[in-house]
Amino acid sequence: MPELPEVETTRRGLLPHLRGRRVRALTLRRPDLRWPIPPELPERLAGQRIEDVQRRAKYLLLDTAAGSALLHLGMSGSLRVLPGDTPPRPHDHVDMALDDGRVLRFNDPRRFGCLLWQPPGETHPLLRGLGPEPLSDAFDGDHLFAASRGRRAPVKTFLMDQAVVVGVGNIYAAEALFEAGISPLRPAGRVSRERYRALAAAVRRILGYAIERGGTTLRDFISPDGLPGYFEQELSAYGRAGAPCRRCGRALKQASIGQRASVWCPRCQR
Repeated sequence: MPELPEVETTRRGLLPHLRGRRVRALTLRRPDLRWPIPPELPERLAGQRIEDVQRRAKYLLLDTAAGSALLHLGMSGSLRVLPGDTPPRPHDHVDMALDDGRVLRFNDPRRFGCLLWQPPGETHPLLRGLGPEPLSDAFDGDHLFAASRGRRAPVKTFLMDQAVVVGVGNIYAAEALFEAGISPLRPAGRVSRERYRALAAAVRRILGYAIERGGTTLRDFISPDGLPGYFEQELSAYGRAGAPCRRCGRALKQASIGQRASVWCPRCQR
């Protein structure tokens, strides 16, 4: 599943092509993705000017005066801005025709993505109860320390809890824990304030750098310009089970934590 840097890369790629454009029409080639697409969406969006493209967690919001189209890429979704006469391919489920003759096309082979609606002044239920953005001022080590008190779950599971902080998925949780020298198996409530400060700094640095590098090249992820991300070759832990640690040379271990594969160095991470 695309993680926060991939979604932010998509947002930044789409913004100059969408902001200020008017929606001429919305074509739905199927009535649902992960959930039913509101059937009134074509009528609500027709003629509306896209004022901004925002991201909340791994969701994208196309803001108009009438409300916001809420999109999630799911496991395999992608958004591309194409010439309006580009023939649709298999799994091209949604077209948003723009006033400059181009089209925003949503392709989703596995149909785990979504296209929903958020009325103005409201927060969609999917966005309620989310924690702070990891690159915002509201996220730091003190926040993690306070939220972790009494938690027995592994710190990696805690870090991936969207109510604690949004958008830190499996790849970047593994990388941040490696940089901070914290074992993913350690109970969240047994991590000190100072180590959480190091972890928060690692999360911010790694996510920021991954965004600059275009995200991580996953099997299904392609950015709006058609190019893959370029961060994968620099991963220190994720996907490297059995390989030598880049710091000490010891073989990296792997275990299942929260039903997700987790890789760490038994010497460098405690």
